[in-house]
This record gives sequence, C-alpha cells and structure tokens, in this order.
Amino acid sequence: MKLASFLYQGKRSYGIVQAEGVIDLGRRLGDRYGDLKALLQGNGLAQATRFLNDAVDVPLSAITFLPVIVQPEKILCVGMNYADKRKEFDQHNPAPTLFVRFPDSQTGHNEPVLKPRHSSEFDYEGELAVIIGKGGENISRDDALRHVAGYSCYMDGSARDWQHTWFTAGKNWRQTGAFGPWMATADEIPDPHQLAIRTWLNGRMVQEDNTSSMIHKVAELIEYISTFTRLSPGDVIITGSPGGVGKKRNPPLFMKEGDRIEVEIEHIGHLSNVIMEAPAVGLAAAH
Repeated sequence: MKLASFLYQGKRSYGIVQAEGVIDLGRRLGDRYGDLKALLQGNGLAQATRFLNDAVDVPLSAITFLPVIVQPEKILCVGMNYADKRKEFDQHNPAPTLFVRFPDSQTGHNEPVLKPRHSSEFDYEGELAVIIGKGGENISRDDALRHVAGYSCYMDGSARDWQHTWFTAGKNWRQTGAFGPWMATADEIPDPHQLAIRTWLNGRMVQEDNTSSMIHKVAELIEYISTFTRLSPGDVIITGSPGGVGKKRNPPLFMKEGDRIEVEIEHIGHLSNVIMEAPAVGLAAAH
C-alpha cells in the first residue's frame, strides 16, 4: 500500500495512492485520524487497508503533494552512510554521523525546492527515508524493522557553504528537503537493503547505487538512535546519500534556479522537484 499526504481544493488530507488517483482516507477516517501521522500514532494502518478496493476519489493531477509526514516530531538524518560517499569526504569515524532537520525545511513531490539565496553551493543528495510506525526506546536491532511503518524517497538538499563542523545550518533552509511522493508500507519492502537508488539532475544521472551499500543498516540505525531518544510514530530517519554529490565533482556541480532534481528508489517511487530561488523578502508560501 502506498500512502500520501496532499492538498485538494484547499484542504489537507491523506490517502491510498493507486495508478489512477487517490482514495481519500481523510474522508473516511478523518474524524479518528486527522492526518497520516495520526493514523500511524493510532495504529490505523490495518483500518486503512479496508478501503484498498474503493474507487479513487481524486486524480493525481488534481492534488498538491505535501511531505509524506507533514509535521514529524523528529527528522533524524544520517551522514556518510555509503562507502563511496565516505571516500569522497575522506571520512573514517566508525560511529553514525547524525544531524537533524526541522519540519519546515521540507516540501512535497512536484513542489518547488528553494535554493537558499545566501548559498552558491546548493547540493543534491538522494536518500531512503524510513518512517517509524511503532514508537519505543532502547529498541534492539533484531526487533527494529517491526517498528517501521514504511519507506519513501528524500532529496536532502544541502547548502554546502553553510556546513562547517556541524550540519544544522546547511540542512534547514526553508523547503530545501523534498519528501515523497508517498510512503510504501513496510510489507511491500521486505528488505530495505535490496533497493536501487538513483538521482538525476536535469536528466543526467548523478548518483547510482543500491541500499545494500549502506554502512549502518536501517535496523542498526534504529537501535542506535533509540538509545538516546525515544522514537515516535511519524518520526523520520533519512539514511544517507550515495556518492556522486556535486561538491566532490570536478568541476563541482550545484543546483540552480530552473533545474529539475529527481530521486527514484526501486519499489517505492520517483520524486521530482524543480529548483527555485528563495524569495528575497518574506517567507516562502507554506501549505
């Protein structure tokens, strides 16, 4: 089952994605679960499956995609988690590299990604996102995948010239991270480490790898993170990017206004966004 958060006729909702459109779960379950995060918090995935054979309510062309989880309590990001990426950045620390994103740094599929006006090194990173379905702390890696609700694509836009010995400033400009188009539930992805992952910039493939190349696997990351913070349903773990980022190319390759950036992960989906320059005055429009 694939689940998306979206805006339709000015109203937020969420639903089951089919080839021809969306089955609106907000209409059916909204009085109990106001959004997709609430559905996960209420252990409502099984209830959602009752509507899998319903007729679609809205064509995909009529909706505005929102980030899969619009307001996660936590967005935890893993750096340097593919062998080629570690070589590019000459990284040798064996522990997972972690940083955080804020919810307003996200945008949805087919929506603009905003290049920070104060950055001339806005880089792409295609990543597998893990959405937590069952909360907990001190989760063992043997049990960890049972805490996963599903998986999605993420484009972790990075202002490299704002990353120093920490990552926060380079990762949290408004609408720099794209999350979507939807979540593939965990039952569709029996092994998250057998997925081809690719990134394209203006139709040119710039990253290609397989999630089998992750150094710290999903279960290990959940175990590690849950030792120091309690994970909650709807929390998101972004698991790191393969090699091929623009910063380490010769010459460097950065994103600019008008570019199209795409991330595709096997069995999950194809995320696509156009880069726009962030407004000079005021805040970007937020849904």
